[in-house]
Amino acid sequence: MTKHPGGCATVHANTPADVPARLEALACTAGLTRDAVHSQLAAALDVVVHLVREAPGGRRRVAEICVFERAQSGLVEVVPAVLFGSDGGITHGPGMPTLQTRLAGRTR
Repeated sequence: MTKHPGGCATVHANTPADVPARLEALACTAGLTRDAVHSQLAAALDVVVHLVREAPGGRRRVAEICVFERAQSGLVEVVPAVLFGSDGGITHGPGMPTLQTRLAGRTR
């Protein structure tokens, strides 16, 4: 998790909404406060790409793409931007404008 172009990491969580809690647990064991963890999340992470396994032993597919947004509380929330149904359908979520803005600022 670096803010460098192309930087990425894998976090094991059941849902995208669980990612901040997973990262809180890791960072708090290193001595960071919850507020400090969320400041780091807001500064360092742009999106979560959530993969699911179709069936036991089956292929993985992208289920949703979410963005991180800071809430009024100062904590980071995960907001769905694009949802991919198992039937091939694609739905835009409330985080889509944020995703579009972030993608517009990226270069190859």
